[in-house]
Amino acid sequence: MRPRHDTIAAIFDAVHVALVSNMLLALGCTPLVLLAFTTDPARAWPLYALAAPLCAPGLCGVFAVMSAYSAGETGGVPRRFGRTWAATARPAMLWAAATTAALVVLAVDAAAAWGHRVGALALPILAMLALLTAATGLLGLVTIAERPTARLRDVARACAYLAVRRWYLTGASLLVLALLAQLFVARPALALGLAAAPLLYVVWANSRFSLRAALDPRPTAPQTT
Repeated sequence: MRPRHDTIAAIFDAVHVALVSNMLLALGCTPLVLLAFTTDPARAWPLYALAAPLCAPGLCGVFAVMSAYSAGETGGVPRRFGRTWAATARPAMLWAAATTAALVVLAVDAAAAWGHRVGALALPILAMLALLTAATGLLGLVTIAERPTARLRDVARACAYLAVRRWYLTGASLLVLALLAQLFVARPALALGLAAAPLLYVVWANSRFSLRAALDPRPTAPQTT
């Protein structure tokens, strides 16, 4: 009976962490939630671009909760979220603002090149740059969640390299994130109420594995004389 009891307790813990994380994520992403319920994303995309950086600390808070859950800590979810939000507010917003601005510029350039001869050459390059920017931005938020005091320049350099090195994990994370974004636009309540936590856990797990070399450096062996 003991293994069965432990399994049931683990399931309840997972459900509890997921539901509380979804609630806190919705709270941290209030600007985007309001836009999703009151505007058409196709027409109001500039407002979404302006609101996105405000939600970055909330995403970092959820990543910190998932990191603690992966380490076996299931209690104190709101407290951990709040501490991470406060610690990462400035760097996460700056990081997300830079990422969003770069993506907007790339999207505008792609729209301008569409239908012209130069587009045959420029569009694939712009698409690759957009994917690299999105991947670097995602890995950067996972890094900031664990290292709020890290220099953003160092974060950008490490995350860009690791996003390319672990391209298969990067691609999987971006696909899951795109699925969540599409679900959020179509069904905001369903996305934030049920789907966000499990999908973001997949994204976090892939990203955390990619970042092992940067966040968990191997100790150097002592030199012998």
